Amino acid sequence: MDFEEKTLEENVLYSGKILDLVKDKVLLPDGKESFREIVKHSGGSAILCEKDGKILMVRQFRYAYKETIWEIPAGKVNAGEDPTETAFRELEEEGGIKADKMELLFSVYPSPGYTSEIIRIYRATGLHKSTRHLDEDEFLSAAWVEKPRLAEMIKNGEIKDAKTLIALLVALF
Repeated sequence: MDFEEKTLEENVLYSGKILDLVKDKVLLPDGKESFREIVKHSGGSAILCEKDGKILMVRQFRYAYKETIWEIPAGKVNAGEDPTETAFRELEEEGGIKADKMELLFSVYPSPGYTSEIIRIYRATGLHKSTRHLDEDEFLSAAWVEKPRLAEMIKNGEIKDAKTLIALLVALF
């Protein structure tokens, strides 16, 4: 059976700085019509940065959850920007680290039921100290965390961010 749904109409309900909200009318595989509400997002790049048995982590308040969480460095892909360039930019902005190379490990769909966002997870190598330069509305701290401590944090539920959990599972196991 072909499971593809065909778009009949697209209605943009909201267009914002980081996302658009659309309500599409679709044709289902059985010939019936339905609606899909989708958050359109340009995607992001996340960076697994490892040195001397430690992984670079950031702590940042995330308003949607009303809590400060642990994450690997990451950021939104800007319009017209290559996701690899986003990874280089975000590693320096958030971690104060320049990398010689970014290797794409994999891409993840964080919530395929309602968003088009794709997060690409990279491994940074050839690391050099640089200067952090956060966006003017960005407040976070960066720290190198030992791998055994990260494993404990995962088991204890201290790390909740999906992209970070996936990247750390690759790094730890």
